[in-house]
Amino acid sequence: MRLANQVALVTGAASGIGRAIAQAYAREGAKVVIADLKADAAEAAAQDITAAGGTALGLAMDVTDEAAVQAGVQATLAAYGGIDVLVSNAGIQIVKPVQEFSLAEWQKMLAIHLDGAFLTTKHCLPAMYAAGRGSIIYMGSVHAKEASPLKAPYVTAKHGLIGLAKVVAKEGGPKGVRANVICPGFVRTPLVDKQIPEQAKELGISEDEVIKRVMLGQTVDGEFTTLEDVAEVAILFAGFKTNALTGQSVVVSHGWFMQ
Repeated sequence: MRLANQVALVTGAASGIGRAIAQAYAREGAKVVIADLKADAAEAAAQDITAAGGTALGLAMDVTDEAAVQAGVQATLAAYGGIDVLVSNAGIQIVKPVQEFSLAEWQKMLAIHLDGAFLTTKHCLPAMYAAGRGSIIYMGSVHAKEASPLKAPYVTAKHGLIGLAKVVAKEGGPKGVRANVICPGFVRTPLVDKQIPEQAKELGISEDEVIKRVMLGQTVDGEFTTLEDVAEVAILFAGFKTNALTGQSVVVSHGWFMQ
């Protein structure tokens, strides 16, 4: 198993991409902490992993609340004795034109994506530095590379994660800690399903056109990126043994964005 005896903290892991990564890590031998705003959902996801023979702990965490993040990290250390992998995955989406965003909506989006990444990194790094190893993985997006209409704060935040990863890679490299970003295309999660009618309304097109033209029109095969696609890259970043792969962003998008 590629992640045997490693401890992984995954935020926003009660559903969607985070849950798929947590499950994949557990299958590869990691002890997984599922952190989510919804405590019941986090515990249910952890129980599913345990029932399948893995090791997991579910806990409540608001990634924008430093006290909650610190408490979650301490609970992880108390349960498993260390943190080898952080996956900063928690995120939301609000879709509308720039001029229609309220300041509160803008700040909420940046807080969850950027403040959450900063706070979880800040509180996991001491344990990683003490152990002399660690992998921090930020959940970016194709929108960390290019823009789409109606997503100003999301695009801004995802671009910011690449900058954060590069700094953490520079600072953490001498101490054995790597930082990278996964940049998925559209993955058919509840977050994406919610966008389909919203974009159809804003753009004045059908939901089918949103899927075919807006979401998948630039891919090489008209296919959604899958949860398994993203989880496989998360395993690669978590299990890579050296600083040869750090400060990087890998796009998983069926060719929607190529670099």
